Amino acid sequence: MTELPGHFVPIRLWADPSTVEPQALRQLFNVTTLPQVAGVAVMPDVHVGIGATVGSVIALRDAVCPAAVGVDIGCGMTAVPTSLTASQLPDDLGRLRSRIEAAIPVGRASHLRPVDGAKLHGFSATGWDTFWARFAQLAPAVKARRERAEGQMGTLGSGNHFIEFCLDTEDRVWLMLHSGSRNIGKELAEYHIGVARALPHNQGLVDRDLAVFVKGTPQMDAYRADLFWAQEYARLNRAVMMALYQAVVRREFKAAAPTFGEVISCHHNYVAEEVYDGEELLVTRKGAIRAGAGQHGIIPGSMGTRSYIVRGLGNTAAFNSASHGAGRRMSRAQAKKVYTAADLAEQTAGVECRKDLGVLDEIPGAYKPIEQVMAAQTDLVEIVAELRQLVCVKG
Repeated sequence: MTELPGHFVPIRLWADPSTVEPQALRQLFNVTTLPQVAGVAVMPDVHVGIGATVGSVIALRDAVCPAAVGVDIGCGMTAVPTSLTASQLPDDLGRLRSRIEAAIPVGRASHLRPVDGAKLHGFSATGWDTFWARFAQLAPAVKARRERAEGQMGTLGSGNHFIEFCLDTEDRVWLMLHSGSRNIGKELAEYHIGVARALPHNQGLVDRDLAVFVKGTPQMDAYRADLFWAQEYARLNRAVMMALYQAVVRREFKAAAPTFGEVISCHHNYVAEEVYDGEELLVTRKGAIRAGAGQHGIIPGSMGTRSYIVRGLGNTAAFNSASHGAGRRMSRAQAKKVYTAADLAEQTAGVECRKDLGVLDEIPGAYKPIEQVMAAQTDLVEIVAELRQLVCVKG
C-alpha cells in the first residue's frame, strides 16, 4: 500500500502511482475534498470513472455520493462450483453456449413473460412478493417501469456483463456470471444524481459528480430507500439467472446428474453501513468487493483470462475491500481503434464465445493483466480457486 497526500484524508493506494492515469489521480484527490470524507482506499484495478474512479472505496460520515455508486447499482458477481469435471464435457461447447443464450436474455432483451421466483427450481423465493410490493415506494420517475423491471429480472445486459462456464485447476466445473440492476437501477441512479446536483450544499464542488446527500434530509432518505431496493434487485437478478443457468446445465449434462455447491455472491458497486474505529460510516465500493476476514468473493479477469475465487483477509486500512476485477487500461472507444476482430479471435483462442466487432471493446488487451492485479493485493485477499473459462456469453 502506498499513501498519497489528499485534502482532508490521505489516499491509500494498492497500485503503483506511476501506472495510474493522471485523470484518475485527480479524481481520487477530488474525493478527499468532500467535507464528509472519512477515508479513501484505492484498489489495484483503479481507472477513470464518473466523479470517482472505478476501483474506489469511499467512506463518508452521514453522507453518500450517488454518482460515486454509479448507474449500475448493485452490479456484482455470482459463482457456484459443480460436481462436473473436465472429463465429462464434450469437445464442442457451442450447443451449451446456444442453450444458455436461449434461456437467459442478453443485451437489451427481456423475458417475454416475467420469471416467477416461486416456480423457479433452485431459487429461494422468500420475500419475493414483498420485494416487488416495495416498487410502489420508489421514486416517481420510475413508476411506469415496473413491467420492464419485471421482464428484465433474470437477464444479463451488455457491456462487461457475462456468463461463463469455467474449470478450476482441479478440472472441476464452475458456473459464474456478472450483472447488476439493469435499466431500473440505471434510471433510479440518474434521477437521484440529478437531484443531488441541484441541492444548495453541492454548489461549488470541484466536480459536480461528487454531489452528496446528507443524513437527516428527505433526499437522503429517498435515495437510500431506492438504493437498497436496487441493490436487492441486482442480487435477485443474479440469483434468478444462476437458477436458469443451472437448469440448462442439468438438461445438457443429464446423464452426469450434476449437483451444485455453495453459491458465492458479491456486489461490487454498492453502499454498505459499516463501523471502523467505533465510527458508523457509509462505505461506497465502486468497482470493489467486500473482503472481510474469511469472507468469500469473486475477482474476474476478462474474456480469455483467469478469474479468482478469493477469501478476504479483513484489512481495515482498505475498509475490508479488494478489487472487483482486472480493471480497464484503455477506454472502449480506444480499444475499438487499436484492435481488430482477428486480435479478439487470437486473444480468446480456446474459449467458446462471440468473436465479432460487437464485443471488440471487451477484448482482453483492453484490460490490465489480472495476474498483476492479484499480486498487488496479497494483503487484502487470498486465492481459494483459480478459474479459466471454456464458454463466455456476452450481450
